[in-house]
Amino acid sequence: MEESLVLALFAALAWLWWDSMSARERAVSAGKATCERDGLQFLDDTVECVSLRPGRNAEGRLALRRTYRFEFSDDGANRRAGSVCMLGARVESIYTEPYLIQ
Repeated sequence: MEESLVLALFAALAWLWWDSMSARERAVSAGKATCERDGLQFLDDTVECVSLRPGRNAEGRLALRRTYRFEFSDDGANRRAGSVCMLGARVESIYTEPYLIQ
């Protein structure tokens, strides 16, 4: 019985890791696309997970809500913060810190 519980725990952790990596890839893509659309430079080519909590999707089902932080530059000399909020596999919102339009 204990072996089954340990195996189930490892399977759940493996699923969480795989799901988190695919959500991270989608968050990187969304951050890059937003920066490209707005003429900004996406810095470090990465995002950082700053929040992981449960949430409900449009159908009312339980899903993981992840918030990823990224940095961008509007003039190449500064660093500004942005974030991508994912609900399950879907991008829920994208935020960029205010910047000067050139």
